[in-house]
Amino acid sequence: MLTVEVILLLLWLAAVSSLLVTLFRRKVPQPLILIVLGVGAALCGVHVGLHSELFMFVFLPPLLFADAFRMPLREFNALRGPILFLAFGLVVLNTLVCGYVIHWIVPFLALPVCFTLAAALSPTDTVAVSSLIQGRHVPVRLLQLLSGEALFNDASGLVCFRFAMADALTGEFSYRQAFGSFLLVSLGGLVIGGAMAWAAARINRELLRRGLEDGRSQIVFILLLPFLTYAAAEAVECSGILAAVAGCMVFKLSGAIEEAATTTRLQANTVWIMISYVFNALIFLFLGLQLPALLSSATTVMQMRHAALWQYGVLVAEIYGIMLAMRMVGVWLCMSGRWVAAHVGHRPYQQTGIAASLLLTFAGVRGAVTLAAVLSLPSGLDGTDVFPAREAVVVIAAGVIVFSLLGASIAIPLCLRFIPPELVDTAAQEENMARQKLIGTALAVLRKIHDTTAEPEAGTQAQPLAVDDAVRRDVAERMIQLYESRLDEESADLHMNDADRANAVRHAREELALRLQVLRAERQLMRAMVARREINDQTEWKLQQELDYEEQVIHFQSLRLPHEHAS
Repeated sequence: MLTVEVILLLLWLAAVSSLLVTLFRRKVPQPLILIVLGVGAALCGVHVGLHSELFMFVFLPPLLFADAFRMPLREFNALRGPILFLAFGLVVLNTLVCGYVIHWIVPFLALPVCFTLAAALSPTDTVAVSSLIQGRHVPVRLLQLLSGEALFNDASGLVCFRFAMADALTGEFSYRQAFGSFLLVSLGGLVIGGAMAWAAARINRELLRRGLEDGRSQIVFILLLPFLTYAAAEAVECSGILAAVAGCMVFKLSGAIEEAATTTRLQANTVWIMISYVFNALIFLFLGLQLPALLSSATTVMQMRHAALWQYGVLVAEIYGIMLAMRMVGVWLCMSGRWVAAHVGHRPYQQTGIAASLLLTFAGVRGAVTLAAVLSLPSGLDGTDVFPAREAVVVIAAGVIVFSLLGASIAIPLCLRFIPPELVDTAAQEENMARQKLIGTALAVLRKIHDTTAEPEAGTQAQPLAVDDAVRRDVAERMIQLYESRLDEESADLHMNDADRANAVRHAREELALRLQVLRAERQLMRAMVARREINDQTEWKLQQELDYEEQVIHFQSLRLPHEHAS
């Protein structure tokens, strides 16, 4: 039972983990630090039960929604084949092949029970993957492939888990019925999530049209959207995970984010960053809190089998090795399929390399979703049938989770050392190209304004410039110099040394007006580049944040200027 004291303690441990990551110079992944802190809290007497359904409802929807938002749609479309194969095909293959192999290694477990265990271990944990690679220079394509896979394989793995569990409990199973139900559950989740997000975007647009815009309310509605889509899909026995993912992608495509006010976007981004940080930390803390009890259960299980505890470690290592080998085969099949498709379509093919393939293999980390799945197996306490060999399945799954986290923590940094650096800089090059184009657009706008208010050439007679035109020309000259300096150095300071206060205010107001005009031109160019697919939506989001911050600075600077008085 969670109490206020326990919640505050967990939040404090989450903050301490970030300090420890900095203290260890980021050489120790934060998930491992959080698990160790959770184990320490459990040993000190903190006990928190993990209710699997409540856990999935509270943590998965917002985290998957945030991860789906960070997944660029252009790259998702380009990598849809590998992503769908790893997320669906490999999960099904893992469940079947690894189920038979686990039964061969552990013959006292019935075959349906082995399928259940294999299905629970099949999906990779999006939270664990993102936490392990956060802050590291991972090749962009590999990062997008891992993120896209983790968005969907939770759903496919849990659907396979439900069918295998039903088979183990009832002994009735039909491949045809299972395949039909799988399609219904998956497509139903996608349709429900997409429809609810589309309706939310239409409602939001109507409220904006009627002038009922309130940033705080909009942020709360967006926070509730993943929970609503998840709950609606689960209520009709469809995949709530796919509903949350589809809802985010449809909401992003609807343009509702771009229509929101600048302040709302900035505040929403800050809120989502904090929610992702806290929820990610709590997931690994909960995992650490369960480990001492699971280790005690493992000892009891091994004693019942008249085996030593080290044999449990060997068993877990064997099963982890099987899952690792199966994932390596899946990655190889995925890369081979891309090579064949590229040559058939006469398209350029980017060689992945051994180090990148190994990184994809070890990045298949099992995490809290796997633990929540096996803990949801019926224990018989509520009068239902007990799942066969439940304790053995739970302790084996917990051991594989720890092994996968340790293996990825060691292997991922080693693999990154052997990946060519040119594969890492693709996103930075695209972002730099976009910045140069935006600054070029700003300079074009300013030069046009400057030319329309230019002084007459020497030897020609013309009317003297009006005061406003002279101010506009002076400000345009200064801003041209500023943007040219930013193009070279990406930073410059603007100093105003005018003695006349009134003239300085007029210059400042004209400058702010021109800067807003430049921002509008930059936003138009950015939307055009997205439409032409020169940049993806993730690059657009990063640049849009910078423009939003600049617009906020302009707004605050305008508030600081003194009001003009009529003469």
